[in-house]
Amino acid sequence: MDPLASSSRRVRTGLFEIDFGSGEVHKEGRKVPVQEQPFRVLAILLERPGEVVTREQLQARLWPADTYVGFDEGLNTAIRKLRVAFGDSAENPRFIETVSRRGYRFVAPVREAVAVLPEPSTETVASNPAAQAQHDRFWPAPRSAWTLVAVAVIATLTGVAYLARRHSSPNPAAPRRVMLAILPFQNLSNDPQQEYFSDGLTEETITDLGQLSPEHLGVIARTSAMAYKHTNKTVSQIGLELGVGYILEGSVRREGGKARVSAQLIRVGDQTHLWAQNYERELHDLLQIESELGKAIARQVQINLTPQQEIDLSRMRTVNPEAYDLYLKGRFYWNQRSPAAIKESIEYLQRATEQDPDFALAYVGLADAYNIGNILGVYSPKESLPNARTAAIKALSLDPSLAEAHAALGMEKSHYEFDFAGAQEEFLRALELNPNSAYAHLFYANCYLEPMGRMSEAISENQRALELDPLSLPINNFMGMTYMFAGDYQKADQQFRHTIAMDPTFPLAHQYFSFLLTAMGRYEEAIAENEKSEVLGGASPEDAAAEAAMKLQAFKTGGERGYWQHNLDLTLRALKAPNGGFVSASDLASSYAMAGEKDKAFPWLDKAYAERDGKDITLLTCDPAFKNLRGDPRFADLLRRMGLPT
Repeated sequence: MDPLASSSRRVRTGLFEIDFGSGEVHKEGRKVPVQEQPFRVLAILLERPGEVVTREQLQARLWPADTYVGFDEGLNTAIRKLRVAFGDSAENPRFIETVSRRGYRFVAPVREAVAVLPEPSTETVASNPAAQAQHDRFWPAPRSAWTLVAVAVIATLTGVAYLARRHSSPNPAAPRRVMLAILPFQNLSNDPQQEYFSDGLTEETITDLGQLSPEHLGVIARTSAMAYKHTNKTVSQIGLELGVGYILEGSVRREGGKARVSAQLIRVGDQTHLWAQNYERELHDLLQIESELGKAIARQVQINLTPQQEIDLSRMRTVNPEAYDLYLKGRFYWNQRSPAAIKESIEYLQRATEQDPDFALAYVGLADAYNIGNILGVYSPKESLPNARTAAIKALSLDPSLAEAHAALGMEKSHYEFDFAGAQEEFLRALELNPNSAYAHLFYANCYLEPMGRMSEAISENQRALELDPLSLPINNFMGMTYMFAGDYQKADQQFRHTIAMDPTFPLAHQYFSFLLTAMGRYEEAIAENEKSEVLGGASPEDAAAEAAMKLQAFKTGGERGYWQHNLDLTLRALKAPNGGFVSASDLASSYAMAGEKDKAFPWLDKAYAERDGKDITLLTCDPAFKNLRGDPRFADLLRRMGLPT
């Protein structure tokens, strides 16, 4: 079958666009001369990117059945002409790889092409970001073995680190950071079950890049990057939506005990292909390629690494391949942010530590999984947070430079130990090690600055988190909460509406927007938003509508007090119901407080304090739910016991 017959498909690879219908190749809008037979070879290779196409298969499809003499020369000539057109080489292939005695393979990342929009101003901010971020929830992944890619990219970017970016600097004379997005690595393993491996590589690379040269380079976080998985958007569109000047894209193919990684860096402004490289290593050597290739690339481009970076890159480390595989699977489930997935994540991560007791990243993963297990209600604070502490401390004993371990320990110190000074120390250390960690900024704001009443600083930290992860629904939602806690209801209203516009199916945005509307006295709107939240959270539309009607009736007959009394009745019913779900002591305390029943609220607050259920009560000083309790001596006494400002 003719690979070009009736085809209107167009694909992009690097700076090149291939039009199957016209049989043309373009580079940055300019036509690249490619004759008919080489183009037909290219078309067949692009049908199966990342896979070997044998010489026999090419002969059967493109050369007549009786053509024997001249076939080898004809195919070799076609491949040679394609390499000339793409600026490629057989010795270091970036596009077409020769597979000895078998055939050829197209190794560069390939994506479907769409119409290219005019190059936007770097001042423009996307008004409707990709909705694919809806399923991500909280944290990015930890450091990895892929620093070789990081060093090479930073080396390329160092010379342009002083270019103007849309993110202003408080000091006009200070250099402005280049912003980079790393697109999800394509899985070329011809096995959908290997998605966890390519996703893991993406996350690891994001974190490595963020830690190597944060003074010169800002890296968009995982949540926003993963929103572009399987996207048809162009580099220009992605750069516009994320506000970045550079994009790294790549692919990974895993075969047995080896992994082959291809990566290339593109400048968004003119879509110039700046750098590309292929790597193929045994899985157990993944942590050694930092030294083997990272330093070599740095010397090649004459980047001056700091003494500590030299030390980090010189450490010769190996990892148990099975432990590393279990770790990536654990992170894959952890990123799904559902109760069942968190349990699955912990199981894989535990097995990873058993396979390799000195594998620091696996312990970081466990700390993160237990922390989020507490937030999602999978485990009680007593079941989860001490385990998070143990895992984080173990990770730091193996590698004190792990920013994510410090952040995880900071959350445990805040939510369980109420050791806010210790939490601050851990968060600041995490930010020192990795200023590009969006969630280190977020947790510093939410777990320390807000409890301490330092709201202007909390807003700034949340804004920094949003710069690094603009498509994260949770971070956008937390931004609205922070404005609400600071008493700026107008900005909170705008932020919640923005989050809902990003993804109208995200239930938490409707839930917290509903609470804000009650704080603003707009109860009927709040009831409508809460109804949406209930349906999106799994309730039937009929049940949610019936509950909304009862709330509305309670408000019309009893005003605000009637509304909150009805809310309290719902909480008490859930507490008594056999299958009503988990109701925390802090939930009951806030329900009594909002209903004006202070004498019943305080015993539940004391119970929450005794149970170390800190994710809610650490916010006593700023959460509007507890405003009716402020001024009571019992409230001040609890703040003193917790170490919060009175």
